[in-house]
Amino acid sequence: MSWMPLVLAFFFTRDSNAAFAPADNYLLACGSSQNVTYIGQTYVPDSLHSLESKEISIAATANSSAPFSIYQSARIFHSMAFYKFDIKQEGYHWIRLYFYPLPGHNLTSASMTVVTENFVLLNNFSFKSYNGSYLFKEYVINVNSDSLILALIPSNNSVAFINAIEVVSVPDELIPDQAVALSPIAPFNGLSRLALETVYRLNMGGPHLTALNDTLGRTWENDVKYLHINSSVANVSVSPSSIKYPAIMTPEIAPNWVYATAETMGDANTANGNFNITWVFPVDPSFIYFIRVHFCDIVSESLNSLLFNVYINDDAALLDLDLSNVAGNLDVPLYKDFVSNISSGNSSVLTVSVGPDTSADWINAIMNGLEIMKLSNDARSLSGVQPVETLLVLPHKKNKIGIILGFALGASAVLVLIVLGCCCFIARRSKTSNQGHSWIPALYGNSLTLTKTTLSRKSGTASCISLASPNVGRFFSFQEIMDATNKFDESLLLGIGGFGRVYKGTMEDGTKLAVKRGNTGSEQGLAEFQTEIEMLSKLRHRHLVSLIGYCDERSEMILVYEYMANGPLRNHLYGTDLPPLSWKQRLEICIGSARGLHYLHTGAAQSIIHRDVKTTNILLDENFVAKVADFGLSKAGPALDQTHVSTAVKGSFGYLDPEYFRRQQLTEKSDVYSFGVVLMEVLCTRPALNPVLPREQVNIAEWAMIWQKKGMLDRIMDPNLEGQVNLASLKKFGETAEKCLAEYGVDRPSMGDVLWNLEYALQLEEASSALTEPDDNSTNHIPGIPLTPVEPFDNSVSNIEGIVNSGTDDDAGDAATSSVFSQLVNPRGR
Repeated sequence: MSWMPLVLAFFFTRDSNAAFAPADNYLLACGSSQNVTYIGQTYVPDSLHSLESKEISIAATANSSAPFSIYQSARIFHSMAFYKFDIKQEGYHWIRLYFYPLPGHNLTSASMTVVTENFVLLNNFSFKSYNGSYLFKEYVINVNSDSLILALIPSNNSVAFINAIEVVSVPDELIPDQAVALSPIAPFNGLSRLALETVYRLNMGGPHLTALNDTLGRTWENDVKYLHINSSVANVSVSPSSIKYPAIMTPEIAPNWVYATAETMGDANTANGNFNITWVFPVDPSFIYFIRVHFCDIVSESLNSLLFNVYINDDAALLDLDLSNVAGNLDVPLYKDFVSNISSGNSSVLTVSVGPDTSADWINAIMNGLEIMKLSNDARSLSGVQPVETLLVLPHKKNKIGIILGFALGASAVLVLIVLGCCCFIARRSKTSNQGHSWIPALYGNSLTLTKTTLSRKSGTASCISLASPNVGRFFSFQEIMDATNKFDESLLLGIGGFGRVYKGTMEDGTKLAVKRGNTGSEQGLAEFQTEIEMLSKLRHRHLVSLIGYCDERSEMILVYEYMANGPLRNHLYGTDLPPLSWKQRLEICIGSARGLHYLHTGAAQSIIHRDVKTTNILLDENFVAKVADFGLSKAGPALDQTHVSTAVKGSFGYLDPEYFRRQQLTEKSDVYSFGVVLMEVLCTRPALNPVLPREQVNIAEWAMIWQKKGMLDRIMDPNLEGQVNLASLKKFGETAEKCLAEYGVDRPSMGDVLWNLEYALQLEEASSALTEPDDNSTNHIPGIPLTPVEPFDNSVSNIEGIVNSGTDDDAGDAATSSVFSQLVNPRGR
């Protein structure tokens, strides 16, 4: 193999970039009476460490059959035991566990569970059902406290044992909070809230790497045994010293040994020279996986020569990857992160492939390294579905339990008296105050804002949440939420979003609710929770989903909305067996959505930018009235003296404004672009991004614009609409979407202009029989679309009497649904 000349240097050279020094670095040889050296690292006896429920420890003899020195001793537990590690620096940490059933102690049949305070790492593991003589497990978790407890629990009246433990700090930048989810492509947020387990880590085309050449102590194995066709690859290598890390990347992401070797296209003995190189990995299909691919162009002689595609399972993860161009130069490392849901394909294997771009001059593809990590599930487990709360009972100081219990009871009594006193005071104040609200400083957290305290009549408990407005609806006790959702019965699940799961709820009086339960312990979830309440407490409009109330009891973040019987718009477009919408229904839904967005942009004291406009965030009630939902990513728009808001890019792939993505400058026109994608999705009934389609069809915005500019949009519209659509109405709709999807925000219309044109498209549809040459008569409000007034349409104005007298914010924008001129009467869109 071409990397063999590097092997000698590999055994005698430690990586020169070893710059990372972990704040926490616990290496324990469990059951050993002396230090143990393994792969250049020293492990100390665990008897020197904080260990509760110490049990029998055994040590193997020097001529034992243990595969490595680290497995020559073990500690055995007959009951639950705890290791406690003091954490000097919060953040990501490796947890590495070593298991080997030492002979003579009947450990092969031992069944054990390993958990931390927040995650299940192993559940009912036994070597009896394991195809291997020893086991190494590597996890990474985000520790947010000053200590970490690792518990070993014997299962099924057995024993638990462990040979060695590592708890080591990891650079926070190693694991991002967001990656690209596949099928469909969308942002996957909240990785920092999850535990990850290393399943595979490969050095493509290179030697086996260990802690000797990895500053984070990782092991990288050669990829050959995972190749689908061994002859499909050719090994390439360069000197590790030639690898040039960019300023934004360090060797902690991966050592230069990984980037200095690679697999490229070889001779697969196939008739087609454009084959893919594929690696196949057995996985547990009940989990989601984090996948990191590593690249470095060590084969090209000039820039922009290597152009290829990357596939994960059947999904196109990267298309037309111009490696040297994206990385900035030759020999410069690059990595990309993805999340793949294996269960969606009903397969127990995960495949990763690279293949050439057929349009490239040079037919080749490359991969240097690959990491696959399992993500903890909703039960916060990496092994099974049993939550940690059902397995772990934390240790306590027995000699102090009476004092602690007495203190807790006393403190609880005092707290109850204080709460009752506050409630009486609030009740008395509410009788004499016209405001009806009492405000006190925040009772917890670091908030310096005022906090509203609400007492649940049913539970008698107080709830505090920092709010900017008192118009947040009622407070629901957690018990009320549990009763309404039948304890969050999965059969009542309506959907799953970035914030959490949404359930259908029913109150005792029969009122239907939509209950959004946030992911507990999530910093991002808390921000979205507060943003959603803050935004919706200021807004009231017929085409915005109403916030009925909230619950922040028992560390829960729960939002309660009006129930939208017909669910997300997307469900009525594709992917379900629901009957297709008529063209008129689609226009009315788009108009309602546009009204809601127009109100956001113009109806409040300061404009509000939704930032996540898509068909799953447009909900339909029982009458198919459209309402915009999900304000967790919303942001106040620019002030009068500003043109934009500078902020990190957030939103959903496929809907993101390209200008916002490039410049990180947010404006109301970013919502307009996203809405343009929605319009095309409504017309064509397909996802915004579909990577399984041919390259030119993957992005609906680009694909639809090709046909729109040809004047042939009817060729790609939903076949169910054939013969239903008035061509003048379709033309107006297409022109409107085209303007929304302009490359630059300055060329896009406002939402008011969009609304005007959609209403006109509806008028054309409804009154097509009364129009003369409707295809050429197009009263346009969007600049750049020719204006051709039509006499018959002018006469139709007599049908919209009474608009001037429209009343509240709820209804003024909707008093005349079919009115072309409703926004002239009420230009703020209320």
